[in-house]
Order: sequence, then structure tokens, then C-alpha cells
Amino acid sequence: MKLTVILCTHNRCHSLAKALESLSSQKVPESIAWEVLVVDNNSNDKTRDVVYDFCHRYPSRFRYIFEPQRGKSYALNLGIRESQGDILAFIDDDAVAGPAWLHSLTASLLHGEWAGAGGRILPSMNSPLPPWLAMAGPYSLGGVFAAYFDFGEKPCELTLPPYGTNMAFRRVMFEKYGGFRTDLGPQPGSHIRNEDTEFGRRLMAAGERLRYEPSAVVHHEVTGNRIQKEYFLNWWFDFGRATILERGRGTDGWLIPRRYFTILRLFARVLAPRTVRWMIVFNPLRRFYYKCKVWQAAGEIWEVHRTWRGL
Repeated sequence: MKLTVILCTHNRCHSLAKALESLSSQKVPESIAWEVLVVDNNSNDKTRDVVYDFCHRYPSRFRYIFEPQRGKSYALNLGIRESQGDILAFIDDDAVAGPAWLHSLTASLLHGEWAGAGGRILPSMNSPLPPWLAMAGPYSLGGVFAAYFDFGEKPCELTLPPYGTNMAFRRVMFEKYGGFRTDLGPQPGSHIRNEDTEFGRRLMAAGERLRYEPSAVVHHEVTGNRIQKEYFLNWWFDFGRATILERGRGTDGWLIPRRYFTILRLFARVLAPRTVRWMIVFNPLRRFYYKCKVWQAAGEIWEVHRTWRGL
């Protein structure tokens, strides 16, 4: 049995060094072989030098490959093809893993009962939360700026897909269901995400089981630009677009091919009610939450229009 950690990176050499340092300190039983595969997604900073330093220090542990096609999903799929593991774990270049992360995340996958697993993602930040931002509760937006993922202290079966900052799957899942969709995921000119959660939803829709592993902890860096309202609104607009892209034109009856009817339906049933809530609520947490939901609906409407025009 072998494990591969796949880390895709683009122009984040400073945070990348911290992430790789945390991976070099993983505590894995000696009976399990494991590697770290860093996929450089066409960086032009010192990413290559940073990774080569770890390859030199840990020659049997770290590997470097280069993906010239910009787009995170292209890098992820290259990592899958070039990996040597039976189980593939994923972490981001701005996250720091605890020393027991890899073993805790993958131990339940060794025997085939579970198709994949997701661990806890906790924010690493130096400034207090603004009054309009909630990390927990019904109006939580923590998953936006920190990929916050925390279902408590007890392992359980996931009903929501894990985030790419902290997830693992048996290799056979990619062989059976394909890789990450290249029309989703960050790429030049687009910040649309969902490439990670779409894959998890694809597995669950097929009846595969995913496990939540609370002892597999990573801390995700939160930079100052992420604690800005503009960042959240842009994220939710792109999330709305990704929701339509993920469904695909024609996979839902209401998307075939009545574009204007679909837009009117989204306006009447989604955008208008959310706008009313946003305008009449004065609690800052609830008000900004509903504003974000308005931006999500606007993104859905825009993507339906864009898709049918072939833009």
C-alpha cells in the first residue's frame, strides 16, 4: 500500500514552503510507503527552487512536476496520472497539516469500506472577525474565506463533499468516475471553483461512501484580502456560476432549452425573495448573508445566459 499527497501550486512560494515543511514532518507507520507530489501550475516565482530544496533534503519523499496548462484541475489531473499511490490525498499550498494528518485522513481507506475521506479545516488568522461575518450557525460564511470544514469531534459518514484543502480518495475512484472537471476550478480569467466538491458529489450520487475524520486537521491561511466584503461577493457570484456549470445544460429539465423561462424562474423564485430578505433585515450577520445569496442568484442567472449564448 502506498500513499501519494498531491499539492498543486501557482505563485505562492512563501506559503508553499510552510505547507511542505508540515508535510515533511508527517508521522506515518513504517509499513506504509508515501510520497509528496508537487504540481507546479506554471508558476513564475521561486516555486521550483522551493520544491527542489525539499527534493534535495528528502530525495525519496518529494517529487516535482510541471503543468504548463494554467488551471487547477489540469494540475490536479496531472498529479493523479503521475502519482504512485493507491490512496491519493490532497492539500493546498496555503495550508499547514498537523503531524498526524496524513495517517488520520487515510487510515480508514486502507480496507475499501470508504471511497474517500475529508478532514477538519480550521482557519489560521491574525485579525478578529468583522461584525458582519459568522463562522458558525445558520448564517455562517466561514467556508468561503477559510475553506472552513468542521463537523465536530466524532467520525461519521459525510453527507456533504469534502474540500480540496483536506481530502483523500482511493485511486480506483478516479479510474472509475474520471478526474476533476476542467471547466471548473480556478484558471486564468476565472475564479470559479467547485472542482473538488463536484467530484465528491459525483461519488456520493453513485452510492459511494465518504468519511469525516476529525483527527485529520489542517490550518488554512487567511490573508487580509479575504476578510473583505468584495471578496465574499465575488466568491458567491462565481459559486452561482459554478452551480449552473456543475449541473450542465440539459441535465436538469428546467435548463432545457428555455433560457428565458429559466432566467425568469430564477429571478422570481430565487433572486427576488433573497433581495427582499437582504433589504428588510438589519442584523449585520443576517443582512450580509442574504446579500451574498443575492450575488449567488445573480451568478446563476448570468451563467444560464452566458451558456446559452455560447460566450
